[in-house]
Amino acid sequence: MASEPSPPPGLPLGAAGLPAGTAAIVVAAGAGLRAGQPLPKQFAVWRGKPVVRHSVETLAAAGCAPVVVCIPEGGTALAQAALDGLPVRLVTGAATRQGSVLAGLSALEPDAPRLVLIHDAARPVLPHSVIDRLVAALQDSPGAIPVLPVVDSLCHDHSGMMGEPADRAALRRVQTPQAFRFAAILAAHRQWAGTAEAGDDAQVARAAGLDVALVDGDEALHKLTFASDFAAAAPPVRIGTGYDVHRLSPGEDLWLCGVKIEHSHGLAGHSDADVAIHALVDALLGAIGAGDIGSHFPPSDPQWKGAASDQFLAHALTLVTGSGHRIGNVDVTIICEAPKIGPHREAMRARLAAILGVDIGAVSVKATTTEGLDATGRREGIAAQAVATVVRD
Repeated sequence: MASEPSPPPGLPLGAAGLPAGTAAIVVAAGAGLRAGQPLPKQFAVWRGKPVVRHSVETLAAAGCAPVVVCIPEGGTALAQAALDGLPVRLVTGAATRQGSVLAGLSALEPDAPRLVLIHDAARPVLPHSVIDRLVAALQDSPGAIPVLPVVDSLCHDHSGMMGEPADRAALRRVQTPQAFRFAAILAAHRQWAGTAEAGDDAQVARAAGLDVALVDGDEALHKLTFASDFAAAAPPVRIGTGYDVHRLSPGEDLWLCGVKIEHSHGLAGHSDADVAIHALVDALLGAIGAGDIGSHFPPSDPQWKGAASDQFLAHALTLVTGSGHRIGNVDVTIICEAPKIGPHREAMRARLAAILGVDIGAVSVKATTTEGLDATGRREGIAAQAVATVVRD
C-alpha cells in the first residue's frame, strides 16, 4: 500500500520537545454507562481527578497545542469543571466516535497543524514514551498506532462451541493515542463512505489507502470500561487514627473496650464514655473518610445519653462494610495510671472482636502511662489512641 510522502526530517521542535505544530484531540463524547458511575465516566473522579483531565494534562505538558476535547451535547459545564485551568478547546461531538473525531479535526483545520494525536479519554494513563514513539514513526508513515501482543490463546466461537484456533502471533491489541499527519487523516475521514462506525482512526486511515505503522504500546494505557476499573483505583488498604479523652468522676461506671471494670471512679460523658471505643470509632470513620463520632452521634442529641458505646462501634462497622471494605486490624492504646489494664486485656480484645466480627488476632489492646504527667498522669482522666486499617473487599 503506497504511503503519503514523508515530511522532511528534522521538523522544528516545540518548547516541550514535540515537533512544532503537533495538535491533539481527546475523545470524551461518549455516555460511559458501563462504568457504573453517576455521570459519564470521562468526567468521573479517578485517582483524585476527573478521568479526562489525566490525559489532557499529559498531552498539554508534552507540547501538544491546541488540545481539542470532544464532549457530549449538553456536557459543557461538566467539561469546564473537569478541565478548569487547562488550555483546551471544547467541541461538541457526535453520536459515534468517528463523528466526534471528524468534528475535532474540523475544529483544528484553521490552525493547520502538521501532526495530530487522537486519544480516548477513557485511557487516563498516557506514558510520554508512547507519544515519542508515535511521533518518531510519522517521519516514515502517515499514521502510527500503539499496539500490544495478545498473550491469551484465541479461538473462534461457533454458537457457543469452540471453533478453530486463531493465530495470536499475528494479532495485536490496539490502543490510543493514534498519531497521523493532520492533512492525511482529515482527508481520510472526509472521504469515508457509508455509516460512520469505524472502531478507531487507524481503520479510517487504512480505508483511505494510508499506511499505518505499529509501535510498542504500554499496559498502562488500560481503558477504563467497567465499575471495577474505578474500584481498582482506590488504595487496597486505608488507615485511620482516633484519639479521645474523658474525665474520671466518682459514682460513674467505668467502661473500656466494651468491658465494665470495677474501679473507684468511672468516666464521665454523654454516653457510657468508653474512651477506648470512641477512639476506635474515630479511627474506623477516618479510614473511610466518614467524619468523626460526633457527626454521627452528637452529644447534644438526648437519645445517646448513657448509651452503650458498642452500638457506635457497630455503626462504624456498617459504614466500613458499606463502603466496600472490611476490617484489616485494629490497635487500641489506653493511657491511664489506674486501673491496671493487663488483667482485662484479653476480655477487651474478645469484646472488640465480637462487635467487629473479626478474629481476635486482628485486635490489639495495649496500655501505657504518662509517668505522672498531664491530666491522665494526675488521674484526672483516661485517654485512648486507636489505629485501624480497612481492606478493600
